[in-house]
Amino acid sequence: MIRWNGIVISFHPFFVIIMLTSLLTGHLLELLALFVIVFIHELGHVAAARFLGVKVLSVQMLPFGGVAIMEDTGHLTAGREILISLAGPLQNMVLIGLSLLFHAVGLWDGPFLSYFINSNLLIALFNLLPILPLDGGKISQSLCTLLLPYHATLIWSHRISLLFSIMLIAYSIIPQLLGQGAVQLNLLLVGSFLLYSNWNDYRNIPYRFLRFLVNRERFFSEQHNGNIAQPIVADKSKPLDYILRLFKRERYHFIYVVNQQGNIVAVVPEQRVISSYLRGNPGI
Repeated sequence: MIRWNGIVISFHPFFVIIMLTSLLTGHLLELLALFVIVFIHELGHVAAARFLGVKVLSVQMLPFGGVAIMEDTGHLTAGREILISLAGPLQNMVLIGLSLLFHAVGLWDGPFLSYFINSNLLIALFNLLPILPLDGGKISQSLCTLLLPYHATLIWSHRISLLFSIMLIAYSIIPQLLGQGAVQLNLLLVGSFLLYSNWNDYRNIPYRFLRFLVNRERFFSEQHNGNIAQPIVADKSKPLDYILRLFKRERYHFIYVVNQQGNIVAVVPEQRVISSYLRGNPGI
């Protein structure tokens, strides 16, 4: 674990094992190049996050690449999260452009140039898969928040991640099943890791949603962070958890409580509903 400029950089045990294994297989140079590419990719996320006022807590180097962990405050809107996610693959495109420039002026040539360019392209495209915590997964989740309530966003973004993780595993073993080649072990391991990670996160959605509710006051000031309040019409008999699951990430809510005749009997701000729910009250 390393601390740099206020950011904790940590290495997954499997990542360290892969690095050590490369010493035995004679592929240390290639793996070091991949490490540099992935690290620059993550620095793109860090730079974009800081430019947009989002605090970066840590950068984790994982077996399939890296993940930049952001502080989930009101500054991390869907739009900002999409821009930050795209900043990583953009660095890979910049590295490819520089490589081609060096090649054009005669400063770089040979097999390693092709390896470097292909590695950047592969890392950029792989990270755009709609699987959390990859960049594509974060983009997919952010787009969902623009259309769906936050609870539904958590469910569907993780279902999409699980589906594509399974597809990645299937793709890795298809050559073996069709008798056209061996199992693509790297893809199988990465797909299995992502499937396991997303399955655990899917089971923990209730806790993530509870944290979302607890931190709502940080998301909105008295001016509701400049966002237009969104009304929610709810029958008085509806349980609180049903109402809370209608909350959107970037909207402040007023709950219009109606009776059986359809008349509005109360208008309740979302803080009161959340507070009542956290105290254990089942209804409004």
